[in-house]
Amino acid sequence: MINIVVCVKYVPDATGDRHFADDLTLDRDDVDGLLSELDEYAVEQALQIAENSDDEVEVTVVTVGPEDAKDALRKALSMGVDKAIHVEDDDLHGTDVIGTSLVLAKAVEKAGFDLVVSGMASTDGTAGVVPALLAERLKVPQATLLSEVSVEAGLVRGSRDTDAATEQVEAPLPAVISVTDRSGEARYPSFKGIMAAKKKPVETWDLSDLDVETDEVGLDGAYTVVDSAAERPARTTGTVVKDEGEGGKQLAEYLAGQKFV
Repeated sequence: MINIVVCVKYVPDATGDRHFADDLTLDRDDVDGLLSELDEYAVEQALQIAENSDDEVEVTVVTVGPEDAKDALRKALSMGVDKAIHVEDDDLHGTDVIGTSLVLAKAVEKAGFDLVVSGMASTDGTAGVVPALLAERLKVPQATLLSEVSVEAGLVRGSRDTDAATEQVEAPLPAVISVTDRSGEARYPSFKGIMAAKKKPVETWDLSDLDVETDEVGLDGAYTVVDSAAERPARTTGTVVKDEGEGGKQLAEYLAGQKFV
């Protein structure tokens, strides 16, 4: 049996109108959320590993977030994941990447794992460091930013594209990997998958289940703090050039004045 754990994040819809709450954290009640698009690639790669393996493989998806984060888990379950774990606790509000990596590591250890898969970054924070932090906390090797992944004979192998070359990397299991948006399009949940997801198990854990102290997470335990925030100014009307025979000249003068030409 190979146990794969996929770490995903419930993020605010980037197309929505987002605002900060009084404590300078995101006001999640003010915007819809969804499974981070970059994490869909991680789910897809975990499912492909399971489908291509000669061994029995169980894929578990885990997320840390508010009650609505279950929506992200349901999306992953409808794609074909076997079961889900939701870490939810009011004291997690305001947790940064350091605290998140601690909670995820505890959850992954409790679930049991041979391979941990994540996306290359979240689409809200975009820090991209959680996979490395997870590997450090779990004391296992990491192979990050992979565009191709395979698991065979106790090894995870993959390709990493850089500006100068494509690297071939491998690591013994257990290990942590992250995959990029070049790893392959994520499958769209079928109606059958959506219906099946309703019957799949979803466990809910809190901090006490993971032996995490409240002062290690949340705003008080965060290593990074937002001191201030201001809304982006509303877009103003640009310069309008009416072509009444001199439009080309006016446009050239404007571009030259802005040092565009």
